[in-house]
Amino acid sequence: MWKNVIAEFALSQPNKTALLDRISGIRFSYQSLHQEIERRAKQLHAAGVTAGERVVWISTSSLEHLTLFFATIRLDALFVPLNPRLAPHELQEICADVEPCLLLGKALPELLLAHPAYRPLESLLPAPSLPAERDKPEQQILMILYTSGSSGQPKGVMMHAGMIRANMQATVAADVLRPDDVTLINTPFFHTGGYHVFTLPLFSIGGTLILHERFDPGLVLQEIREEGVTVFWAVPTMFQAIHDHPDFAITDFSAIRFFLSGGAPLPLALIHSFHQRGVPFKQGFGLTEVGPNCFLLQTEEAFLRPDSIGKPLPHSEARVVDEQGNPVAAQQVGELWLRGPHRCAGYWRQEALFAASLHEQFFATGDLLRIDEEGYFYVVGRKKEMYISGGENVYPGEVEKALNRHPQIVQAVVVGVPHAKWQEVGFAFYSGSAVLSLEELRLFLEAHLARYKHPYYVKHLLQLPLLANGKIDRTQLKKWALDTVFSFGEKK
Repeated sequence: MWKNVIAEFALSQPNKTALLDRISGIRFSYQSLHQEIERRAKQLHAAGVTAGERVVWISTSSLEHLTLFFATIRLDALFVPLNPRLAPHELQEICADVEPCLLLGKALPELLLAHPAYRPLESLLPAPSLPAERDKPEQQILMILYTSGSSGQPKGVMMHAGMIRANMQATVAADVLRPDDVTLINTPFFHTGGYHVFTLPLFSIGGTLILHERFDPGLVLQEIREEGVTVFWAVPTMFQAIHDHPDFAITDFSAIRFFLSGGAPLPLALIHSFHQRGVPFKQGFGLTEVGPNCFLLQTEEAFLRPDSIGKPLPHSEARVVDEQGNPVAAQQVGELWLRGPHRCAGYWRQEALFAASLHEQFFATGDLLRIDEEGYFYVVGRKKEMYISGGENVYPGEVEKALNRHPQIVQAVVVGVPHAKWQEVGFAFYSGSAVLSLEELRLFLEAHLARYKHPYYVKHLLQLPLLANGKIDRTQLKKWALDTVFSFGEKK
């Protein structure tokens, strides 16, 4: 059963610091945070939010991501945080899919201000009282997180109470987090990591969190020095920025129990640099549909196996299989399948698409892994064509769909290539009637795609290479892209 952990700690440890909100400058105890959540719940209740309805929130990281999340669940409704970096038409498409009863946000595009469900948050008057709160059954959907799809169609991942609870409990039971831990939140809440890697698990045991609107490496190092941060997770580009900051050399990391990286493979050289400062560095692995905390590398192993994601947590059943679904031998590469109580309920209004990824209730992740003789898992690559740029998932099909809207493009193909700063970026090939510059294409894409999805390289071809069966030869395009990138001097 899902329980309101903030309400419970408001009674048992009312004065303990729950949240340092660096955006507003307010320090919230568990009692005052609970009061703020109740205030938001009264606003939503007065606005007509009822069980099963969807509440959309569009904003950069903010206190409201937490208070509205708990307030929406308080009313048995579904919380839907969306990425404010998405283009207006992308946001409009998702809102049309999820059909919110209430659309809220900060600095929304004019297109959404005309949406019938839009209301300015602070214009909502609170109801005088709230209905009695009840624990949530395991299968009740609490939130929907949207991810991009390889076909260009966004997918709403339905997260149920049992999934979120299982992730919290497994994270704590494995001694990943402790009640006296202090951590930073500066990863986006519209991704699963923002809520589910440390935030909700640490709240579930009464820990302390520090909220920043955006990532700043200097501020991270300052919080480590001044607030006694004990655990911290981020994506590789963020850790690289921390490492390169002038204050890295003067920061005392002795309070840090470990750093955790996720979202993309971490360069071994960077791991070793942190190890030299005495910081145990782990790599996590999970996905929106399952997890996200699926594997664990024990702290003492972090120095010995820096490129491993460890072994599955007890609640996470993992298989690495071949194309026929048979387990592969040690050191052989196969696709990762995951099963357990931390698997989502499905995709919002896309039942068939989700069912196609299930095999004996295992979810086929599309990620390629290998297992060594001692049972440690290692990420090799991705079966799907998705690439990860600066910690953000980018699906070529979605970018191609947008590029193909251009009147002078006949057909476009996008592949991911290495980049020194962003890990991976997009290389777009296209055929058409004119040679277009990268700047022209990016200007065209502004209304259709978030900027992090825009190609970093572009090349015009008279004709795209084809296979014997008439399909585009993506392997050849990938080779051309890599040859071009490495000729520019980029490094993996």
